[in-house]
Amino acid sequence: MLTSQANAAHKLGLTPNKISVIGFILALASAASYVLVTAASSWLLILAVVFLLASGFCDTIDGIVARTFQQTTVFGGFFDSVLDRYADAAVYAAIIIAGLSNLAWGFIWGSVWGLAALTGSMMVSYTRARAEAAGLKMESVGLAERAERMLILAGVSIIAFFWLPALGYGIAVLAVLTNLTVIQRALYVYKILKKKAAIAA
Repeated sequence: MLTSQANAAHKLGLTPNKISVIGFILALASAASYVLVTAASSWLLILAVVFLLASGFCDTIDGIVARTFQQTTVFGGFFDSVLDRYADAAVYAAIIIAGLSNLAWGFIWGSVWGLAALTGSMMVSYTRARAEAAGLKMESVGLAERAERMLILAGVSIIAFFWLPALGYGIAVLAVLTNLTVIQRALYVYKILKKKAAIAA
């Protein structure tokens, strides 16, 4: 589906690592847009969404380019994963710093929901990394993988353009879904390892 875009990126001389860096920069631009949002400048939410989705597009394309043109490396996968974590942290931190969750929940609960969403986002990725290090495949396990999180955040940000408190409610939804995903993955790993132990016995 995205092969033509991957071919175009390759013809431009963009390696997977370069695309990953571009995606990271776009995520930082999204974070900068979020942190500057006020009731008087809600149009920045649309800009934040554009940068966020463009960053997600790069995160998809870099892998396609790597696989299509045999540029897959262990370091490339590691580098992309590290940049993704920093990108996620920057966006959530920007929303917390701007107080965009507070409009729905007040300062204390707005901060709590924001930190819970940030922590859950990091832990979703961490649980996958730990499970895969143990030889277990975790792709598609859980409700809120990175693509889903980005789409939810983009959707509530667009709604927030018309009604700013919507972003706070969206962050609360992400906090619940990400931490539920962590629990789903923990249970999945437990069941698989228990089954392997039973077979080995």
